Amino acid sequence: MKPEIVVLPDPATLAQEAADRFVALARSAIATQGRCAVALSGGSTPRLLYEQLVTSPIEWQHVHIFWGDERCVPPDHPDSNYGLAQRRLLSHVALPAQNVHRLKGELDPAQAAQQYEAELRTFFGVQPRFDLIWLGLGRDAHTASLFPQTPALREEQRWVVAQHVDQLRANRLTLTPLVLNQAANVIFLIVGSDKAVALRSVWHGPYDPAHFPAQIVRPTAGRVIWLVDQAAMT
Repeated sequence: MKPEIVVLPDPATLAQEAADRFVALARSAIATQGRCAVALSGGSTPRLLYEQLVTSPIEWQHVHIFWGDERCVPPDHPDSNYGLAQRRLLSHVALPAQNVHRLKGELDPAQAAQQYEAELRTFFGVQPRFDLIWLGLGRDAHTASLFPQTPALREEQRWVVAQHVDQLRANRLTLTPLVLNQAANVIFLIVGSDKAVALRSVWHGPYDPAHFPAQIVRPTAGRVIWLVDQAAMT
């Protein structure tokens, strides 16, 4: 299925569009299957989205929140993806505690990855089909914590892996392409002129996910939507 590209004038408008799509997808998933499984992204871009979602008409009691990746830090660390979502969104909505499925960045990385994969397999069964996965894009074209030239890009069995990212000198936890490409909907949120070069490489460069990891996101039976602000198109 051909990706959908939507260009918005500014980050605030993009966040509102993203929130509206979340509401529509959640409503549809809850109506058809009684629940909505969503994986959140990290980085700074989701902050405006989280603020919009706080006041959005969502049946949070039927929503299950997961993460696409996590830094290997405690949940109260300023760099924690979970911590950002907790401060900006989760603490402000009526989401049952048992519906929050966080990657435990404070554990040994390999142990954290194994535990999260076990949790995903218990929740989904044989196929990890998220209703929605939010993703971002780094200046090096990484997405989730799938960085250029890292082993996770080649993973074909595991759903969650821990890996050391040499360019960051840090460990990361991430869902693998196997999981991302089972999603019903993947929405990329792209904000800022500093993403323009990476965006052009992903869209118009040769298919080379080892160097442009976001290219690997091609759901086998789902949609990819790019919400991009005008600055990122320059």
